Amino acid sequence: MEKHISKKEYFKIVLVLGALCTISPFSIDMYLPGFPAMAKDLDTSISNVQLSLTAYLVGIAIGQLFYGPLLDKYGRKKPLYAGLGIYVLASMGCALSGSVENLIIMRFLQAIGGCAGMVAAQALVRDIFPITKTAQVLALLILVISVSPMIAPTLGGFVTAYYHWHWIFIILALLTIIIWISVIYILPEGADPDKLVSLKPSQVWKNYIAVLQNRQFLVYMMVGSLAGAAPFAYIAGSADVFMNIYGVSETQYGWIFALLAFAMIGSTQLNHLLLRRFSSQQIIHFSIHYQLIVGILLISGIYFQIFGISSLLFFMFIFLTAHGLNSPNTAALSMAPFSKNAGSASALLGSIRMAFGGIASACVSFFHDGTSLPMVSVMAVSVVFGFIVLKLDQNINGTISKVHRKEVLAG
Repeated sequence: MEKHISKKEYFKIVLVLGALCTISPFSIDMYLPGFPAMAKDLDTSISNVQLSLTAYLVGIAIGQLFYGPLLDKYGRKKPLYAGLGIYVLASMGCALSGSVENLIIMRFLQAIGGCAGMVAAQALVRDIFPITKTAQVLALLILVISVSPMIAPTLGGFVTAYYHWHWIFIILALLTIIIWISVIYILPEGADPDKLVSLKPSQVWKNYIAVLQNRQFLVYMMVGSLAGAAPFAYIAGSADVFMNIYGVSETQYGWIFALLAFAMIGSTQLNHLLLRRFSSQQIIHFSIHYQLIVGILLISGIYFQIFGISSLLFFMFIFLTAHGLNSPNTAALSMAPFSKNAGSASALLGSIRMAFGGIASACVSFFHDGTSLPMVSVMAVSVVFGFIVLKLDQNINGTISKVHRKEVLAG
């Protein structure tokens, strides 16, 4: 449904789409400063509370696979409304949790509902805007998303310090209700419902297989998912690293999180400018190499114990700037080949990204040794795997090009 959109409409649409995308980042980041208080109140360990984060990431990965076909069959808004309703109810369930087991279950259900916003937003970008504008729009969405880590932990630290961690989930429910109302009155309907889309598991699986068979989607989805797992490793380990190892307070941790989030905000704006002169492929190639070098420096500094908190923050800052370059460009190139199956492609993209994020967060907990080495190591290794996929694709393309030239000359 590509049509002319006024500047005023453009701003409002992007703002609401960005708000939909912030539901999960807020759900992930806002309660991080409350980990110690939650562990104390629920009579458990911080490592068990961290499982509620893993449960949320697993819920997102699973939930998105279901929303893809639903968004294609019933249109964008009906499944979105259902997901937002589930999220609000589960958020209240989190607020009323009296045990860590109940919290983990409610967080999983919260993710099942909240991920509808992520899938629908990406599909609507593909519906509303021309392909030539999707990378720019996605970059703006990343900007809106990147603001949430600046606000969420700071707000969460304030709420935990002066009120109670239960109020974090009540606030999340209230914010989502406001977003829900904005969706109703501001967002276009997007693509029309496709009654031919089947919800039979066998057919849904075939649709996802068809998406995965698209080489461009597969390559850039893997590069973006692997490199994009690094921030999840940081999110999983940051509360323990900064609050327990370096001894900062809840509010100080919120400001540290905000500072590092600013790294992604600045690079997202830079990406918006770079796209005027360079292609998405060129930006991805540069940012992966740059992030790989910084990742090696991070591991070296921690391993040889030459980093204090200031040095760690400095290198973490410049490491995370690459995420603001990688994420929108890999997402845009992954989604570019699709129009009819944009919902399924968006769901698969988001699901796999969150699955890798969940694996990264679990690895940080598994290799916990009382230092920041597990966190920075998982961050760096994630980028290494993304780098390998990118290089393999370049080598395969180079081989195919050589074979093709030989065939042309022989002919």
